Amino acid sequence: MSHVFDLTDEQRLVAKTIREFVDRDVIPVAAEMEHRDEYPDALVETMKRLGLFGLNVPEAYGGSDVDYTTFAIVFEELSRGWMGLAGIVGSHLVLTDVLVRFGTEEQKRRFLPRLAKGEPRGGICLSEPGAGTDLQAITTTAIRRGADYVVNGSKMWVTNGRRAQLLLLLAKTDPTASPAHRGISAFVVEKGAPGLTVSRDIDKLGYKGVETCEIHFADFVMPSANLIGGQEGNGFKHTMTGLEAERLNVAARGLGVARAAFDEAIKYAQQRQTFGKAISHHQTIQIKLAEMATRIEASRLLVYSAARRKDARERCDVEVGMAKLFATETAADVSLEAMRILGGNGYSKDFPVERFYRDAPLLMIGGGTNELQHLIIARGLLERYPIS
Repeated sequence: MSHVFDLTDEQRLVAKTIREFVDRDVIPVAAEMEHRDEYPDALVETMKRLGLFGLNVPEAYGGSDVDYTTFAIVFEELSRGWMGLAGIVGSHLVLTDVLVRFGTEEQKRRFLPRLAKGEPRGGICLSEPGAGTDLQAITTTAIRRGADYVVNGSKMWVTNGRRAQLLLLLAKTDPTASPAHRGISAFVVEKGAPGLTVSRDIDKLGYKGVETCEIHFADFVMPSANLIGGQEGNGFKHTMTGLEAERLNVAARGLGVARAAFDEAIKYAQQRQTFGKAISHHQTIQIKLAEMATRIEASRLLVYSAARRKDARERCDVEVGMAKLFATETAADVSLEAMRILGGNGYSKDFPVERFYRDAPLLMIGGGTNELQHLIIARGLLERYPIS
């Protein structure tokens, strides 16, 4: 991490702890498990013991309630080893974030202590076959019937969808509301009742080891006590607030993937020889390494600057958007350049660069597409620089 950021002793300890976990337990097994698309049960158990599932849960409910700089450190280090691990924790923490911010006291007491331990695990049901970036276009409904809500609809791209037992659900409680967001509410779904079906795991290019599912609701009944905050119509606001933290963690993931790809590239460049000397002595390779390292350092500055603003409780939608946009594009570009430096070996599954190359595109899509980040940044800038 750049010396520009004066980390506290506690933040440095967290970074050291996660880095050692990744180096010792994750990197030696990541490639084989990822190629088998194998869920990392043993690694998840270690992450539970490290307290990673309660990062943003207050201590009163069993969590560690870390600052956002520490939050970013964790996701950067995990993704340096295997981005799938960051996904398992990341979706879980969106649910806990929304509960911490907007849940009733009863909901916090009922759900957060268990979630902070990682049992049960959480996921988020937001996107649909026809609604991803535009969440106001969702069609899943939750209609009040007496003391319960009856849910009907389908959700896509549910990370942790098969193993999670608690899900953040976004649904329309008033399908006729105008504007549409006023009719959207957020719920905690507890698996177990009839009417909820995990239909399939989506086969993905990368981001393997963690399941991404399609879930169907057919007259699924849940108690009204699971309406987050106890009032209808606030779900869109609740979820958008939670997604700001998710974008910060996605930006940190991009930084971690880019670091991992660069580490492989600069190591290989000093070992591989052509025409009687290491390829790191060829100017073309040196230019690539310089560009890669510069973009990684710029990404680091953006990510941790955004985290600091969020820690200071300042508005940071623009800064988080910039960090997410730049760091994830950097992950994609650096992983491709690393592949080119390794040549044929970069395209081989014998080396981890091909995994970084497959994982990076998801980061440009997840947490709000990078096309959307451009719009968020531009709108924020226009607000900050009005003409008189």
